[in-house]
Amino acid sequence: MSAKEEFIEVYQAHITRPGGDAMLEYLEHKSDFFTAPSSTRFHGCYEGGLCEHSLNVYYCLTDYLARERVQELYGLEPSEETVAIVALLHDLCKIGCYHPGTRNVKGPDGKWSQVPTYQFDDPMPYGHGEKSVYIVNGYLRLSREEAFAIRYHMGFSGDDDKRNIGKAFQLYPLAFALSVADCEATYFLEGNH
Repeated sequence: MSAKEEFIEVYQAHITRPGGDAMLEYLEHKSDFFTAPSSTRFHGCYEGGLCEHSLNVYYCLTDYLARERVQELYGLEPSEETVAIVALLHDLCKIGCYHPGTRNVKGPDGKWSQVPTYQFDDPMPYGHGEKSVYIVNGYLRLSREEAFAIRYHMGFSGDDDKRNIGKAFQLYPLAFALSVADCEATYFLEGNH
């Protein structure tokens, strides 16, 4: 099964609220979500990397939330739909931003050569997490917890005021959980390919 087929299967199994079908239609037929990379040079910097990264985050978040401590001590038991929404849709801000290009790289022989890469150009510079929230809310209504989770999924690695991130994590532990899942997928599953 391809990553796209797996994404659609997980999406359709769990996301059933009004607007979900329109959101998936947008992703499939009106965006580059399934072919876009996840970054220019690091994790998922290949065709389809964004879809694969989103699936990885979904599975990492599912595993994190299955921990007894997370459920009992933190009281974190979001619905399967909420988990699918925040994980699968957290990086929609990257749609339409990556374009094929080249960069010069010096080889071990000291000679320069051009290698394929992606260039980043955001046609709607609305921020990272907040842009994803904006896009998703155009199709389906997010709960406050879902919106905060997507908005702050970059955690302390983002450019936001650290006090706001900490406060968001205190108010909405799902935001912290999504941040952990995003980091796990980025740094341990995908690495620097």
